[in-house]
Amino acid sequence: MSTTIAIPNETLARTGIAATLPAPAPLADTDRKPLTKKETAADHPTWCPGCGDFSVLALYYKLIEKRKIHHENICTVAGIGCSSRFPYFVQAHGAHFIHGRALAFASGVSLSRPDLHVFVFGGDGDAFSIGGNHFTHTARKNVKMTYVVMDNFVYGLTKKQTSPTSPLGFKSKTDIGGSTDRPINPMKQAISAGATFVARCTATNVAHLLKTMEAAMDHDGFSFIECLSECVEFYPGAFDASNPRKGGQFAEVSKDHDVTDEYAAYKLADTAWPGQFGIFYQADRPTKNANEAKLIADHREKVNGLEDWQILQKSFARMK
Repeated sequence: MSTTIAIPNETLARTGIAATLPAPAPLADTDRKPLTKKETAADHPTWCPGCGDFSVLALYYKLIEKRKIHHENICTVAGIGCSSRFPYFVQAHGAHFIHGRALAFASGVSLSRPDLHVFVFGGDGDAFSIGGNHFTHTARKNVKMTYVVMDNFVYGLTKKQTSPTSPLGFKSKTDIGGSTDRPINPMKQAISAGATFVARCTATNVAHLLKTMEAAMDHDGFSFIECLSECVEFYPGAFDASNPRKGGQFAEVSKDHDVTDEYAAYKLADTAWPGQFGIFYQADRPTKNANEAKLIADHREKVNGLEDWQILQKSFARMK
């Protein structure tokens, strides 16, 4: 028996949209014990020792256990790249999908199975290069999911090529004299594209990252986190400037920053390197999920009482 809830969205109420969606599985179930890391972990991670992605994976296990999400209520999706191996290491529903197309696949999962908690993991190449167009359109459509991009400023899986976020002057196999292409700013891109939750973290500050992942998961819409995750093999020391243990500075977003102010968030995203960390932007806007549910509900009102074959017959009749 399915459960429905009213869309908990003030914007929907203001626009008069009265749609319902299957409720996500409860985060706390007193009748079942929370999953342990042993029960959530699958294959042994194959990243290079010291890779920042280990921290993100460990926190994902911890998040699942802490929020008491069970195997059947999780979906882990990724594309191609070092970080995109995530689904192999998580014992739950998921898919290691095509290069750059993780968000397209995850959108289908989110829209067809709103009872699942959909998590997507990727890297800077998968997210912003071959998957750049999907990133833009998933953000503007505000499909409900959590997207964590482990940005290491380099293509690591294919052994050091320049990525969309590599800094000017970065020397790689594709830019032996140093990159001359201006890198993209993922935060500015996400905000301008229409993402309704935009945050920035590092893999070295685990407490901050876990807190942000929880906030992203609870957000009703497209949640994006850029997580600086060092590639110790092909770009060591890339993020030392943001790590206090290595002489850097971890500057958190000011508590008086208004996360609902899009222009303030955009300006914050332009802070000089290594920038600031925390939630830059969060907005309440109808999700693609809610809009699709309304379309379906409106159409069902027009064919109320008809059998499936009668609806199909009416559709064919209109084509004559």
